[in-house]
Amino acid sequence: MTFNPHQAVSAYAKAAIETASPRQLEAALLLKAAAKLQAALESWSAKPPDLSEALLYNRRLWIVFIDAVIRDDNRLPTPVRQNIMNLGAFVLAETFSLMTEPKPEHLANIIRINRRIASGLREKPTARPAQQAA
Repeated sequence: MTFNPHQAVSAYAKAAIETASPRQLEAALLLKAAAKLQAALESWSAKPPDLSEALLYNRRLWIVFIDAVIRDDNRLPTPVRQNIMNLGAFVLAETFSLMTEPKPEHLANIIRINRRIASGLREKPTARPAQQAA
């Protein structure tokens, strides 16, 4: 039996996804989207060849986030939900701008947002004041 490092990495990634908390998974997905977008930015030309795929991945991810926060059963506080919806609307607008008139600054904005949100998701959530008193 030969050792296949690709299989080992795939098995580890699958196990990590299966055991990750929703916050960790969201952070990982945002970082993956940011990495794809960063690759497109670093190979920038009039329209980088990998830009369309990266934008599609990121757009789908943000549509999932928006869909999650508009659901009635979402337990996030209303201001947080509204902020996510506003960010999602901005990201989608930047995405459509990139699809019609590719500009590196639009791509950099999306990368920055994805990374900052991922960073926040990776932090330990702080207890709300009502929970701390209990």
